[in-house]
Amino acid sequence: MKLKNKFIFFSIVIHLASIFLLVNLPTSKTYVIIVGEVLILFSIILSVWLYRGISQPAKFISAGIEAIKDQDFNTRLAKTGHKEMDRLIGVYNQMIDQLREERIRQSEKHYTLDKLIQASPSGIILLEENNRISSVNTAAVRMLGTNRETLKGMLLSDIPGQLANEIGKLENGKAEVINLNGSAVYKCQKAHFVDLGYSHYFIMIEELNDEIYKKEKNAYDKVIRIMSHETNNSIGAINSILSTVINFKDQLLIENREDYENALNVAINRNKALSNVISNFADVVKIPEPIFERYDINKLMRSVQSLMEAEGRQKQVHWKLDLCDEEIPVDIDVQQMEQVLINIVKNALEAVEINGTIVLKSSRSPLSISVADNGIGISKEIGQHLFTPFFSSKKNGQGIGLTLTREILLNHHFRFSLETDGGWTTFKVFLS
Repeated sequence: MKLKNKFIFFSIVIHLASIFLLVNLPTSKTYVIIVGEVLILFSIILSVWLYRGISQPAKFISAGIEAIKDQDFNTRLAKTGHKEMDRLIGVYNQMIDQLREERIRQSEKHYTLDKLIQASPSGIILLEENNRISSVNTAAVRMLGTNRETLKGMLLSDIPGQLANEIGKLENGKAEVINLNGSAVYKCQKAHFVDLGYSHYFIMIEELNDEIYKKEKNAYDKVIRIMSHETNNSIGAINSILSTVINFKDQLLIENREDYENALNVAINRNKALSNVISNFADVVKIPEPIFERYDINKLMRSVQSLMEAEGRQKQVHWKLDLCDEEIPVDIDVQQMEQVLINIVKNALEAVEINGTIVLKSSRSPLSISVADNGIGISKEIGQHLFTPFFSSKKNGQGIGLTLTREILLNHHFRFSLETDGGWTTFKVFLS
């Protein structure tokens, strides 16, 4: 029972008892009865006044509690003119002002922190207690290759893609470097912080691609330029000398002339072949900056498929175009991206068996294109080195095609992946 209800009950009982005693008072003196009635009336008035004095603070306290419960820190109580009550109201108003200012400060901090997280180049994933995703920043959405709305509430193991699968295996407090088939390298770390007694887990993903790419490029760029300069200068001079020496064949015995000329021609041709190899390597480091123009990527995919269709006839390859119905205009260097797609499709043609299938696909969400084949696939060991400069899994291969592809895609700032899953090998390029 509330305090004010107890007071009302007590007052009623006391006054009813007083009235009962006054009525049954054994006296006939009128003034005694009048005095008793006046005292009872005065007691009732005093009780009402006291009740108001008790109930008014209770009302204010109740209103204050409701305001705090509703987190309404803008409501202040007006003073009543009673000293004790005004002191209580003053304390309440001061507390409300402090709570309001603290909430503003916390909101500003939260807003600033959220902006910093969203602007961070590192991917940040916040997890709930059940390891479901509660929040992700823009960089993490881009790295995982999906959209923000899809990610919320999902388990990392439910997100398609090798990166999500790998970071889902991270242990708390541990950091690992994840290599995605050589196409991308990430440093991932899982940690936690304690807030209000509860542990909150988060994952940070840092791209190492640019740093590694710059170091690799600087290294092989310098080596290739030196090799190209020294080799071409030497080969040119040597071939010139050999061509001059051939002119002296008439001074030899007739039976020796043919062998003599053939031997020198073999040496000249080998020098030319070596020069071509060096030129191919040099072409990789001489890729011009892309000249961007708005172009429909579906149109480019159809063009490459038509161009490569003749090469697939020998293996009776089945082509499948899974393109968006509407145009997908993208800012690209058309010639360079055409070369990229030709390289990718060539690799797919080499991988498929007789009657194999190659699928060319475009997508708006996420904005991407892909080339998939049901060929022999790529082992995990080879996949780790595929995009290492000039690495090749082919016999006598030079690895120039994939290196050239990587250079062009990185110059376009496009992410890419190459994975074998479920009997299909897919080269995917993210166009955003």
